[in-house]
Amino acid sequence: MRQKLEPIIPMIRRFAYSLTGNQHDADDLLQSTLERLLTKDLPRDVDLTKWAFRVCRNLWIDEYRSQKVRQEATQKPELQQLDIVDGDKVMTNQLTVQQVQRALQQLPEDQKSILTLIAVEDLSYQEVADLLNIPVGTVMSRLSRARKAMAKWFNDHDMRIIA
Repeated sequence: MRQKLEPIIPMIRRFAYSLTGNQHDADDLLQSTLERLLTKDLPRDVDLTKWAFRVCRNLWIDEYRSQKVRQEATQKPELQQLDIVDGDKVMTNQLTVQQVQRALQQLPEDQKSILTLIAVEDLSYQEVADLLNIPVGTVMSRLSRARKAMAKWFNDHDMRIIA
């Protein structure tokens, strides 16, 4: 099982980061996900990658509901540890990531998950539908709403993604 999990750890980590909004909580969520996957039996005939995303998402929902106060505290810039960056390109990339992360945090959980799975993890609509156990049409409409909300957020805040 450990050898099967190793290649998907970076994907789960990125997904956890997109859900939590900060690296420390993402690492905790990743650890909880891996622990759950290693200690519980895997359902028969299930794709390990899809199952890992589902476990991660469900753990996050449980964590989010039980510790909403902690999540709100991570939104405060004074509580976030920011690394010092050197160079224009690195700084530009960091600002872009921060802008996107702020915009992502404004999305409802269902839209944020779908946008991340499709845009970051490069899953197909069908794979996301199977993973979340929802119709493909629902995936498409939530993705559309998420994209529109992100564009509106950037427009409302007079920002553009810097490339």
